[in-house]
Amino acid sequence: MQIKMWGVRGSIPTPGPHTVEFGGNTSCYEVRAGGALVILDGGTGLRLLGQDLVKEMPLEAWMFFSHVHWDHIQGFPFFTPAFVRGNKFHLYGGLNVSRTLEETLAGQMDYPSFPVHLTEMGAGMTFRDLYEGEVVTIGPRNDVRVTNARGNHPNGVYAYRVEHDGKVVVYITDSEHYSIVDPKLKRLAMGADVLIFDAMYTPEEYSGEVGGTPKTGWGHATFVAGCELAHAAGVKQLVLHHHDPNQTDSMVREKERRAQELFPNTVAAREGMIIEI
Repeated sequence: MQIKMWGVRGSIPTPGPHTVEFGGNTSCYEVRAGGALVILDGGTGLRLLGQDLVKEMPLEAWMFFSHVHWDHIQGFPFFTPAFVRGNKFHLYGGLNVSRTLEETLAGQMDYPSFPVHLTEMGAGMTFRDLYEGEVVTIGPRNDVRVTNARGNHPNGVYAYRVEHDGKVVVYITDSEHYSIVDPKLKRLAMGADVLIFDAMYTPEEYSGEVGGTPKTGWGHATFVAGCELAHAAGVKQLVLHHHDPNQTDSMVREKERRAQELFPNTVAAREGMIIEI
């Protein structure tokens, strides 16, 4: 399996000189599992992924959305392969997270917000709303297994476990962990080769010591919670994801350094980074 990072920022895109090292695009990951192209979330990083995928058309991909807040869907109207006939996309989202995935993607492209509606995109699309805990097998050879679990976020969120040929990637974004390791997410992450985890805040930002206000109830976690989950689930590598828009490159580097003291095999997600497992 191969993971490539196209968007690692949370809440809103943050272009500028202070974010060039880790990147300013919002959530999007490309996972190659056997012959399957799996896309996790459709933030603004999806536009860049789409430009890269043009050379592979016609193509088929399986897209899993954690939830439908803007920073996880706002790249979809600019995803070039979705406008091209002959391409096929299978889109999955959590049932009753809010409106359905199809309704929400169409809604952000309604007039007057966007000039082209979802129904005018040329690629073939099928939508599937997932139940919590449902397992789906995907890919051209039907040999990739994707499991989900609900996280802790306003309006709901789904985390995903992608398995192929004994390798496991787990994607947990926008999930608050409070004072204990969430047992559902621990089960989902158990034994993962790579755990991509929403470590949006430092403990000081979460408590409100830094940044002006406590973040309790906002639906995001700290790098400390990520390290605790990584230890509890016995994962091999932790990737700190969903960097706060106020965090500069130097702040993300410091967050990474502090996390490595707790869980040595930790890296902060960077646009363009590739992990092979």
